[in-house]
Amino acid sequence: MKRSKRVKEIGKQINVETEYTLVEAIATLKSVSKVKFVESLDCAIKLGVDPRHADQMVRGTVSLPHGTGKEVKVLVIAKGPKIQEALDAGADYAGFEDMLEKIKGGWADCDVIVAAPDVMSELGKLGKILGPKGLMPNPKSGTVTPDVAKAVREVKAGKIEFRVEKAGIVHTSLGKLNFDNDKLLDNANAFFNTIIRLKPVSAKGQYVKSIYLSSTMGPGLKISREEIASVN
Repeated sequence: MKRSKRVKEIGKQINVETEYTLVEAIATLKSVSKVKFVESLDCAIKLGVDPRHADQMVRGTVSLPHGTGKEVKVLVIAKGPKIQEALDAGADYAGFEDMLEKIKGGWADCDVIVAAPDVMSELGKLGKILGPKGLMPNPKSGTVTPDVAKAVREVKAGKIEFRVEKAGIVHTSLGKLNFDNDKLLDNANAFFNTIIRLKPVSAKGQYVKSIYLSSTMGPGLKISREEIASVN
């Protein structure tokens, strides 16, 4: 595959076989970012779990201290006064039957859906539409809750959801590269601490096998074994 001039230049500046500390990786990814938009700092963690077993599924949420830097569009499905409560809390869209009809028609201009418990019987009927898009609300992620206003504020402030994939890898974004280095480090540590807290009892051996940081259009940098050992 022919490599672009930008990729060739990055290749001259870094060695993807080198192991980096978190601080070094963040600084390096910033230094080689030459695209015309602000890239995200992405993280991929390989875990020593088998997600095919329910007792080894790693799934949860974390509130990043400094947010994601991304504007998250939130839709709230609720009835009565909760609709206005959601809008007052910052929801981009809120409603019940009108929003269900829009979803049925193919509308999906939102990143997160929050739902009140009493609407799930109707919203659940749209599982085939919302499930593949990763938009179906779930009590475990805090997106099915009677306090929709609180859920909206948390999502807007930087609360993210993650889950381990079939290959045992968890992917997430930790913020934007134009964040201060310390803020990106804080976000990374908050995410890692949550991953450790969710370690399944049935997981044996090394839990965190590898960590890679990358930017949206940049290379993946391997985090050093010493840093991995500190979070195991």
